[in-house]
Amino acid sequence: MDVQDYLDTVNLIERLHRQFLEVVKTELDRNGIVDINNVQALILFNISDEELTVGELTNRGYYLGSNVSYNVRKMVENGYLLQERSSHDRRSIRVRLSAKGHDLRQIIADMFAQQAHALSRYGAGTLELAGATGAYRELERFWIDLLNFNLRGAASGL
Repeated sequence: MDVQDYLDTVNLIERLHRQFLEVVKTELDRNGIVDINNVQALILFNISDEELTVGELTNRGYYLGSNVSYNVRKMVENGYLLQERSSHDRRSIRVRLSAKGHDLRQIIADMFAQQAHALSRYGAGTLELAGATGAYRELERFWIDLLNFNLRGAASGL
């Protein structure tokens, strides 16, 4: 693989992430939702019907460049999340969606459903998305292996 192809892929991933966050922000704006930002809305979406600790959210690692603790605190303050201390470990705080959080999650889920449907009109069907997803998963595994030092010689051509 050419170095430029690799760098183009990495740059595209960064641009796609920023554009996706803008799409979420636009949907929030369109619905007049101003007390939560796009990153917080995605955290909320991924909590879904679960009850999680901030540590569990952080370990999922979907929140590029964000401070999960800060975002959770803001969502609690704005009524999107409920929090309570764990009965088993009083140091641990668990969060779950409030009714307001469930309402917003439904808005985001509807947006995703509409986008998935509309995407097929742009020529990106199931096979194309499956191919892209497969390629990104391979890249993810490669980077995880690099971080775990399983590919110590990757930079030298192994």
